[in-house]
Amino acid sequence: MYQQQQSQQQPSIQTLLPDQDMAYAVLADLKRVVREYATAATESSCPQIRQMFTQLMNDTLRMQGDLYNVMQQQNMYSKASPALRQEVDKQLRQQQQMQQKEQQHLQQIGLAGQPMQQQFQAYQQPQSPQYQQSQQYQQYQQYQYRPQ
Repeated sequence: MYQQQQSQQQPSIQTLLPDQDMAYAVLADLKRVVREYATAATESSCPQIRQMFTQLMNDTLRMQGDLYNVMQQQNMYSKASPALRQEVDKQLRQQQQMQQKEQQHLQQIGLAGQPMQQQFQAYQQPQSPQYQQSQQYQQYQQYQYRPQ
């Protein structure tokens, strides 16, 4: 009798979480896992580990895509509304302008066309004594007492 009462009181898991909600939860987890694998791959210094995380990320992306397709076929996932062409063009122009400014800056400091590793090393090299003295003088000028 106790077993009958217990089974009647506990609803099945399926009634607690509908299929659509379960699918959304799994889809969200797959997206999160992809981000974490991407972060792990980009932060890895060992080529074998990087390759492993990249493969895991690609496999997870395939699973996420498959789940999305099934959800869409079952009318569980609606497509996003199309973006306005004007907004897409505006964002594209802003990104191109930013990239152009970055290139101009790199040209001004003499690093244009160099690989990123060389650019990074150039920033880490100590500055010339004249530059360091001018920086110290500027700092001195900022803190100099000026009566009002």
